[in-house]
Amino acid sequence: MMAWYKRAGVSVALLGVCIVLELTFHLIVPDTAYRNLIQLALVNVVVALSLNVINGMAGQFSIGHAGFIGVGAYTAAIIASNIHKSLGERAETFQNSFLVMPPAIIAAALVAGAFGFLVGLPSLRLKGDYLAIVTLGFAEIFRLVIMTSPPGVETGGIRATIGQLGGPQGYSGPDRYGVAQYAGPFWLFGGVIVATIIAWRLKFCGWGRALRALREDEIAAAAVGVDPTRYKVTSFVIAAMGAGVAGAMWACMRDGNPSVQPDQFNFALSFDAITMVILGGSGSVSGAIMGGLFVTITVKMIEQLQRLDVIEAWKVQHPDFDLNALRMVVYAVVLIILMIMRPAGVFGENEVTRFRKREPAQAKA
Repeated sequence: MMAWYKRAGVSVALLGVCIVLELTFHLIVPDTAYRNLIQLALVNVVVALSLNVINGMAGQFSIGHAGFIGVGAYTAAIIASNIHKSLGERAETFQNSFLVMPPAIIAAALVAGAFGFLVGLPSLRLKGDYLAIVTLGFAEIFRLVIMTSPPGVETGGIRATIGQLGGPQGYSGPDRYGVAQYAGPFWLFGGVIVATIIAWRLKFCGWGRALRALREDEIAAAAVGVDPTRYKVTSFVIAAMGAGVAGAMWACMRDGNPSVQPDQFNFALSFDAITMVILGGSGSVSGAIMGGLFVTITVKMIEQLQRLDVIEAWKVQHPDFDLNALRMVVYAVVLIILMIMRPAGVFGENEVTRFRKREPAQAKA
């Protein structure tokens, strides 16, 4: 009973912190650019936690996570923008966010989870590189279908429906005023807290232990009663739903881009997600959080370096020089060094801390 009260107190405290951050975040971080950076880092943490379920716990190699994020982003953008339009208000208020964000997040998770189920089915027969190609193909098909569908097609059918997503210009709401940006600090910090708790519980519950046993030796795990079909497909669905939630937060993020564009969900995004998981340690919840923060900060550091006078002078002499393009090279070098120094990542499969239940004292014989 005391444990129940303790959990309830922690939940209320975390809820209060999220509300305080919602009301004071613009005062704590007055610079819009840095607010956007912090919020993007929170979204990337959710992305890393969701991919960690597949690549870390299940041992399946997916390189098409950007596709699930894109599905969630487009779904949430459509739902949020239409609900915002029905409210008849231009300002995205905190009170109205409770009418907009829950259905947008739930719809994004369900639609992305449905796609995760379809993509997860090939995982029953494919492994390693072959499975990676399937997931990459899904992400590229999703992106290219939207990009190559011209907007404004008058004829009916699937092509016209997809064309309403804006094609290469992106989706900016039903009236082209922009996607409703209701995801403030309350929803972003809250989303990270909930995702962390779910990932932690998944790892240390019986389901997570069975999933890791399946990763280490599928034949031995199946021999003791672990159903490979159930666990593999379920891991894809859970990871896809988490990516859909991250996409919903991204699409509706305050101070963010008011349009959802297909180019945002290219292979570079999937590569960033993989980097987050590998850097922190596959299978580690703490590592996924650290990886998401590190990758986001690295991107910002490169953007800041481009503003230095030395770099500006160099770009005048060499117009083709693009420091941002070196980001992939930097990641590759970091990954090579990490694989040499710490092949299992910074944390490996360990956590920063883990609270263990006190073992009951055994009665003396």
